[in-house]
Amino acid sequence: MKFKTELFDETAVKRALTRLSYEIIERTENLGNLALVGIKTRGVPLAGIISENVKQSSGISIPVYELDITHYRDDRKEEVEVDGGLKKEQVEGKDVILVDDVLFTGRTTRAAIDAVFSAGRASSIKLAVLVDRGHRELPIRADFVGKNVPSSLKEKIVVKLAETDGVTNISIYEK
Repeated sequence: MKFKTELFDETAVKRALTRLSYEIIERTENLGNLALVGIKTRGVPLAGIISENVKQSSGISIPVYELDITHYRDDRKEEVEVDGGLKKEQVEGKDVILVDDVLFTGRTTRAAIDAVFSAGRASSIKLAVLVDRGHRELPIRADFVGKNVPSSLKEKIVVKLAETDGVTNISIYEK
């Protein structure tokens, strides 16, 4: 891949996450019934940041759970063993917000929804993403979006976070 441009630096990423967090506070009826489910890999630290932002603004601690959707993907032929997963008490009757870095085709989100359903019956499931780049293959949309970034199918949006990559930014690369 060839580097094209940096879209967000660390400050812009933090600003987008703060805005996302405020949106979640404003549009959630009962923060005490909320559960944030971060989709591995970068959705997990993003969910943690959102949870901390919500706590700082509202005083309410939102639990964060980690979700590996490997087993639920429709593009894998072989069976894959996944450690753990969501537990019924983590999602049953909860307002779940799935958190991911980039929304593209919608397939990762579909797999995550399947994973939540297999754990229990959530009261509702919403989606928060840092970047929505379009090009959906499935009828899925994000409820909370940090930034809409129209992109070409020949481009790849790469999110880097200090927690997983040692640096925080969002860039576009040519495939």
